[in-house]
Amino acid sequence: MWPVIWTAVRTYAPYVTFPVALVVGTVGYHLEWFIRGSPSLPKEEKSISELREDRRLEELNGSDVTQVRSLKDKLEFAPRAVLNRNRPEKS
Repeated sequence: MWPVIWTAVRTYAPYVTFPVALVVGTVGYHLEWFIRGSPSLPKEEKSISELREDRRLEELNGSDVTQVRSLKDKLEFAPRAVLNRNRPEKS
C-alpha cells in the first residue's frame, strides 16, 4: 500500500505543493504586514545626473552667464603638438 501512496504523492506533488506554498506565502505576507505596519513607500532619491544638474545650476546662480571665455583662449590649453602643428608660429 505504501508504494502506491508514494507513487501518487510523487506524481501529484506539483498540484499539492503549489496551493500549500501559496497559502503559506499569503499568510506570511499578511502576518509581516500586521507586525511591521503598513508598507510605506521608499523615499525617492535623485539620480546622479539630477544631482549634478542641481549642483551646476547652483554654481551658475551667482555668476554672470554672458561672460564666457574666447575660443582662442581655450585653444591655448590644448597640447601644442596636436593643434599647432600646421599653424604658423605666433609672434
